[in-house]
Amino acid sequence: MRPAPLLILLIACWGLAGLAVPFLGWPLWQWQAVGAGLLVLAALDAWRLRARPLPEVVREVPEALPLGIERDVALCFESRVRQRLDVFDLYPGGWPSSGMPRRLALAPMSATRITYRLRPSARGDAAFEGVQLRLRSALGLWRQSRVAGAPQRVRVYPNFAPLTRFALFSAEQASRLVGAHLKRRRGEGTDFNQMREYRVGDSLRQVDWKATARSRKLISREYQDEKNQQLVMLIDTGRRMMAREDALGHFDHVLNAALVVSYLALRQGDGVGLLAAGGDSRWVAPQRGMAAIDTLLRASYDLQPRAVATDYLAAATELSLRQRRRSLVMLVTNVRDEDIEDLLAAVRLLQRRHLVCVASLRETSLDEALDGEIRDLHGAIHAGAVARYLEQRTAAHDALRSHRVMVLDVSSDELPGALVERYLAVKRDGVL
Repeated sequence: MRPAPLLILLIACWGLAGLAVPFLGWPLWQWQAVGAGLLVLAALDAWRLRARPLPEVVREVPEALPLGIERDVALCFESRVRQRLDVFDLYPGGWPSSGMPRRLALAPMSATRITYRLRPSARGDAAFEGVQLRLRSALGLWRQSRVAGAPQRVRVYPNFAPLTRFALFSAEQASRLVGAHLKRRRGEGTDFNQMREYRVGDSLRQVDWKATARSRKLISREYQDEKNQQLVMLIDTGRRMMAREDALGHFDHVLNAALVVSYLALRQGDGVGLLAAGGDSRWVAPQRGMAAIDTLLRASYDLQPRAVATDYLAAATELSLRQRRRSLVMLVTNVRDEDIEDLLAAVRLLQRRHLVCVASLRETSLDEALDGEIRDLHGAIHAGAVARYLEQRTAAHDALRSHRVMVLDVSSDELPGALVERYLAVKRDGVL
């Protein structure tokens, strides 16, 4: 309970009026009576405010929210009495919003609904602590803050909006949407699909000569990519993923890209698994079917990178023990030259059974530093250090390629398309 500006003004005026007692001869008892009347009036107004029932408040917000996407949040009020109040929803701190706070005038025995916009800025579990109300007394002399409504917990997932958009397209069309450049081919693969008439452009290896002799026209065998293969996303949750270049950090870009390639792999009939190692750890065994994308979302939504060094060899050992069937392992990290020995040992261990692809995230700020104009000694030293770092990074990538490891050196924006393109190339070439 706090005095409103009106009460402070009245008290100040009453105090100034007290100067009239000694200087203008105003009777003291009159000035005291005015003060007593003001005190009684303020006390009565405060009592009525404290006795006023709180309006019932219900928040309407989805239990699952996508990261970085604005959503409407609704607040519904029901009041038994007429009252004016200021409203502020106690949403998770740091989330950008618009439409808060709000000033409302509630009519008795009626419902009022308001909405505001909220954009989650961090994945994981979050809590709405209630709705803060600032009530005004009937005479406007007091203000009181109260919290109404029940606390509510929500889960913030990686942005799954692209996944819902991909559901409207075929796997090939969805692949092109993320920037994957696919080589066109027809009728080739590893699994037999069907027999059909020969078409111009078919390879002679596709011609089934026995069927051709029986039907007296050229018949081709059509193959499709092998299904029921397995993809395992090995995600680095260590300090290398804590870099941030835009509204999303590198790790958020990695999770989004991993979900995109996982979704497309499930559409292709393959099984998809996940191993997070370094900071937060998580294991999801490979599963088939489109319902597996929900499992991956629930398992990864609260993963966070930590300021620890990633033990690549320990992660490879864990994956080798958990995943016995040959799989395409896509390790997403940020390769540095000081990590190369540990990373090479991990890759060699995985290659005993699996096909390995390493996606190394590149900071775009490094490229911008080299492209910028050098104007002074400090700029020259900075550009030289960046060039040296990129040279060592390239050497680390070459060391991986020398061990027959597929290496992707891409920025965070290029990552989804590069992962999808490489996955489909592995499927197309039948090397898994």
